[in-house]
Amino acid sequence: MPLLNKTTSAASRATPPGLARLRVALTVFFALDGFIFAGWVVRIPAIKEQTGASASDLGLALLGVSAGAVITMTLTGRLCRRFGSHPVTVACGVLMPLSIALPPLTHSALSLGLVLLVFGAAYGGINVAMNSAAVDLVAALRRPIMPSFHAAFSLGGMVGAGLGGLIAGSLSPTRHLLGLTVIGLLVTAVAGRTLLRLEPPAPPAEQPDTEAAPRRPGSHTRGLVIVFGLIALCTAYGEGALADWGALHLEQDLAAHPGIAAAGYSCFALAMTIGRLSGTTLLERLGQTPILVGGGATAAAGMLLGALAPSVWLTLLGFAVTGLGLANIFPVAVERAGALAGPNGVATASTLGYGGMLLGPPAIGFMADWFTLPTALTSVAVLAALAAVIGYTTRR
Repeated sequence: MPLLNKTTSAASRATPPGLARLRVALTVFFALDGFIFAGWVVRIPAIKEQTGASASDLGLALLGVSAGAVITMTLTGRLCRRFGSHPVTVACGVLMPLSIALPPLTHSALSLGLVLLVFGAAYGGINVAMNSAAVDLVAALRRPIMPSFHAAFSLGGMVGAGLGGLIAGSLSPTRHLLGLTVIGLLVTAVAGRTLLRLEPPAPPAEQPDTEAAPRRPGSHTRGLVIVFGLIALCTAYGEGALADWGALHLEQDLAAHPGIAAAGYSCFALAMTIGRLSGTTLLERLGQTPILVGGGATAAAGMLLGALAPSVWLTLLGFAVTGLGLANIFPVAVERAGALAGPNGVATASTLGYGGMLLGPPAIGFMADWFTLPTALTSVAVLAALAAVIGYTTRR
């Protein structure tokens, strides 16, 4: 049985002090990642107006984030193997806040896309590195705590989006994102110092092949990694769609105030945070398959409501239901890929996952130009349902 389907005893839940400090430091980096990303997301409408981009032009520019992330992810697994996941996490934790200050300085879709490549590279690198570190910690603790790290990401996203919504009408994107740069560098200086002092935990003694297995994965293992990567793809597509287009849908199609529009992503992030905070308990009690299948089905229903509802409040409810459904699918997929193939497994699943973000922004942008934005957003429901189907096929 996979690790995620086992229920641990109370005695095994005691965490050594070093591992507890490591868990806190990693949690801070996950939260910082979500906070900075959400701060960028809520300023997309203002940046769109500043650059004068159409929906399809903006979609192509947003492609820069995903393209930079995917390119970096293919390399970060190797960097983690060579230098360790902790130093790579800290290095990307410095680059990401610096790069978030660049988008407000652009005045065309082309220049926006180019600077978003840099931001995407840092974003992709830190996601692979900190997830690799988290997989090592999950293996050492032998508890399915991966959702708690992603809960921190969602909580950071909720705070970042909420703060952005509050100051969207009074603070320019330049000053807002520059402030995020300062906050990000300060947090990295504190949490990074702790992370660099702590060695990655050794695998459990009763699993001596844990470290050797990822080095030479067989064809069956590689196939499973790709399957979990496809599940991550379907999930990341939905997260990216709501991050990039949720606020615009509320503001453009439902005439919501910019602050309310920004709250759309906050509702999604809050629901996802709640779902992920309960993820460890759910995984211990229900197992992996019900989480994947039930979560995908719930997200599909929620996104249909969020995309097609005629009122702002029903749309916000749909976004929240979608967040609950998607909450634990990506953490499960990435953790299983990492358990199977180490940092390279995390890199592969993350690359496929953020391939969903690579596909999402331009696909939704073009569909919005051809049809309508609400119609384009229903594609999130289709892929969430597909994730449920694929998750069901992995039950054995």
